[in-house]
Amino acid sequence: MTPASRPWPALWALVVGFFMILVDTTIVSVANPRIMQGLDADINSVIWVTSAYLLAYAVPLLVTGRLGDRFGPKRIYLIGLVVFTVSSAWCGLAGSIEMLIAARAVQGLGAALLTPQTMAVITRTFPPHDRGRAMSLWGATAAVATLVGPVLGGLLVDSLGWEWIFFVNVPVGIVGFLLAWRLVPTLETHSHQFDIPGVVLWAIGMSCLVFGIQEGETFDWGTIWGPVNVWSLIGLGVAVLGVFLWWQRRGRGEPLLPLRLFSDRNFSLGNAAIAMVGIAVTSNALPLVFYYQLVLGFTPTRAALQLVPMALFSGVLAPVVGRLVDRVHPRYLATAGLLMMAASMLWYAVWLVPDESLWWRLLFPSALMGIGSAFTWSPIGTTTTYNLAPADAGAGSGVYNSVRQVGSVLGSAAIAALIQARLAASLPGGAAAGASAETSGQLPEALRAGFTSAMATSMLLPALAALAGALVSAFFVRRTTTHAWGTAPRASVAPAGADAAR
Repeated sequence: MTPASRPWPALWALVVGFFMILVDTTIVSVANPRIMQGLDADINSVIWVTSAYLLAYAVPLLVTGRLGDRFGPKRIYLIGLVVFTVSSAWCGLAGSIEMLIAARAVQGLGAALLTPQTMAVITRTFPPHDRGRAMSLWGATAAVATLVGPVLGGLLVDSLGWEWIFFVNVPVGIVGFLLAWRLVPTLETHSHQFDIPGVVLWAIGMSCLVFGIQEGETFDWGTIWGPVNVWSLIGLGVAVLGVFLWWQRRGRGEPLLPLRLFSDRNFSLGNAAIAMVGIAVTSNALPLVFYYQLVLGFTPTRAALQLVPMALFSGVLAPVVGRLVDRVHPRYLATAGLLMMAASMLWYAVWLVPDESLWWRLLFPSALMGIGSAFTWSPIGTTTTYNLAPADAGAGSGVYNSVRQVGSVLGSAAIAALIQARLAASLPGGAAAGASAETSGQLPEALRAGFTSAMATSMLLPALAALAGALVSAFFVRRTTTHAWGTAPRASVAPAGADAAR
């Protein structure tokens, strides 16, 4: 039996790195208020700690997926894990908000190197009709990380300081490296040319768009410097991304973004749906964390415990959904999951009030969000990648993860702009009054009602994104294999009971 024919040990080894990335993201969300205090930063600067990571994560993904095809997913995964682990130590040692933002950007680059390789290994080692179970492991990993990250983060922040939310990655990274070195197979490589003009256009377009959206409120949506204003920067980003798409269609050589993959309907719809999921998941965390800690006065640990129902329901249901994915039409599972996620966020928006005695009732929308999450990740991921040929595994997984991270970046930038705008409208003295108060812990009682209103209104953004994702996933079609999978050409043969899923 070859190593590639034993995919489960390899997947378990790769999941360690995936788990570390997810834990790191959720830990940082819980620690944001303490980072603001420790580094004397304002709300927009601390949000850039997340946005810099997500931007550095999203931009290279189209390239790093191809690197896995060209040099082997195992090699690129190990390099990414080293970069992520070393930069985690740098984050913990940062003495200023600017240094932390820079370290987080390098950390995002490490995450970009390793993330596509996990999905590429799934696509290249699991037959299409068995990928539901593999993807369900991803879902279960995300659920456990959602629970472990905030709780561990709260305990570390409360006891040792915010720096330790990054230091904890170092031993995990070392263990993950040793496991991947031993268990992940060395897969066949495929030659690729790299589209340098495409890389440049993609990086410039995304950077302009994200900076313009997130910093718009800072510059009062006016002039940034000289003739450059916020709207011209956003317009430039959109225009450059348009040129990027034109170049991908018309340029010579191998495109960075293989548009031919989008001829598969489910691949196109799945990428649109996962972009909406990225927006929703990223943008719902910040209002809740700030509300729990700054309005209700919860410690980071207690704030994290509010997420336990979401993590438990998501983790318990993920394996169940993984089995259903191979048997049930994907539109039913993904659409139901996204509708439940949207409903949970609308529920939060209605029930966020500056009354600590009612904290217990917010456990109910947390549970509903967990159920919706369990029915979202695996169905979308499996349906999107179902028809990827082994030679396209790196490119396809790079596109999928890149689109998801683009959604996360835009969600982070948009929620930052919306929070600042709502604080300016809801607080006495505008956003500046709230920002100055935030650095001292719980807000004064006179500011809590306005701050709560701003956070509740901000929850409408992720809710609308989830609704948009549900609308897209409702147009999924039954899966059919359009190519022979594996080393020998053969017709797709499904296990008994799987026909209903196709």
